[in-house]
Parts: sequence; structure tokens; C-alpha cells
Amino acid sequence: MAKLTNEELIEAFKELTIIELSEFVKLFEETFEVTAAAVAVAGPAAGAAAEEEEQTAFDVVLEHPGDKKIAVIKEVRAITSLGLKEAKDLVDSAPKAVLEGATKEAAEKAKAQLEEAGARVTLK
Repeated sequence: MAKLTNEELIEAFKELTIIELSEFVKLFEETFEVTAAAVAVAGPAAGAAAEEEEQTAFDVVLEHPGDKKIAVIKEVRAITSLGLKEAKDLVDSAPKAVLEGATKEAAEKAKAQLEEAGARVTLK
């Protein structure tokens, strides 16, 4: 089997849905007996440096589904690849994150799709 470069792996991961990526991480953790937890950095210098950096991961939060709840459920399904019941439950439990840790472009696209369907959405 040919060895993939880091760039090839990243490109492959970009094509996965959030659910598929989550399943991959769980399988990776089980296979290699590791956890993919974020590393905490201590100290004020690290905090100051983090504030200066531009935000790269965004959460798309559904604040309110609006009047066209069915259209919003359809968009949530399209964005997340969730099943009908899971998407309905997510919409019913608003405010709730639809996407977490998304790129700026993906978050803005998802926000536009949900707002076009009639939902009220924020990026965090």
C-alpha cells in the first residue's frame, strides 16, 4: 500500500462529513489506544498569543428554527448527514450547535443555507 502524505490525508478528511470524521476518530482512538483530546496550554503568554491569532474554527449555532421548521430540518440533514429523527431533535432543541469546529468558509456556507431556510443562526 502506498504511503499518503500529510497533505493527501488532509484532502481526504476534507471530503468526510462531521459524522464520518467523528467515527474515524473513535476508530483511530480504539485502534491505537490513544485519545484525541486537546492539549491544554498553561500560562499567560500562551493566552496572549492565542488572542492575537485569527479564529480558525467556528461553531454554527441554530438559535431558532423560525417559521419554516421543515425546511430548516432539511438543511440540517444536508449539512450534517444526520437522519430525519436526529435532525428534527436537533432543530427542536435549539439553541444547539449544528456544526462544531468548522472552517470559516464551511461555517458561513452552513449559516447562509440555514438562514435561507428561515432559521436564526450565529457563528461562535
